This record gives sequence, structure tokens and C-alpha cells, in this order.
Amino acid sequence: EVQLVESGGGSVHTGGSLRLSCAASGLTLVNYAVGWFRQVPGKAREGIAAINVKDGNTVYRDIMKGRSTISSDNGWNTVHLPTNTVYLHLDSLRPGDTAVYYCALGTPADGLGYVREWEYDYWGQGTQVTVSS
Repeated sequence: EVQLVESGGGSVHTGGSLRLSCAASGLTLVNYAVGWFRQVPGKAREGIAAINVKDGNTVYRDIMKGRSTISSDNGWNTVHLPTNTVYLHLDSLRPGDTAVYYCALGTPADGLGYVREWEYDYWGQGTQVTVSS
């Protein structure tokens, strides 16, 4: 069973930073693109960034470009298993960034896509980010 689990959300003040993690199980991330999205209740889900874990190529949408960095951990843990985690580092956070942040897994036709919901097949449950002024 494929599972994606996000973590690292929390409450910060304006200007603060957070590092979100997306841990995958049931498959190896190296064969997929991983995207990060966010959603405010009552609004559409917005794409933030995506990474092709195999070649490391990334793409960023405008909503958090320059304030977000996506990366993957292609390392190995102490028992020689792939760490299978993708990160989203968020900087200079503002109250308007308050949302639930989701990671997703997919196989876009060109290997990376443009962080659109329909490019992704598996989704995590999300992690809440709250930014106060």
C-alpha cells in the first residue's frame, strides 16, 4: 500500500520558516515526481513546487516562488534502506500562507509536469501551517 505522510507543519510568526517533510512508504520515490500543494478551506488547491526525484529537476509555481525550496533525500539510513523523503522548506512566511500543505506523488508525462493536481495519483493527509502576524 502506498502511503505519504507529511510532517513539519506548525505555528509561526510572520517572517518565520518551516521545513515540511513528505515520507513515502510502499514504493521508492526515485521513480516519481513529488509535488507540494496547499489548500485553504473553501478554496481550490494550489500547486507550489515539484521535484523529479530521479534527476533532481524542480519546478516552482508563482505562489511561493523565491520563498520555497523543494529537495529530496536520496540518502540511505543506518539500515541501508532509502530514506524516501522529500522536503519543502518555506521561508519568509506570511499570514496568507496559512493553509493545509499536502504532498503528492505522480508520473507526469515529461517526468516533472507543472504542479497540477491532475498529474498526481497519491496524496498525503496534509500538515497544517499557521502564520500569525
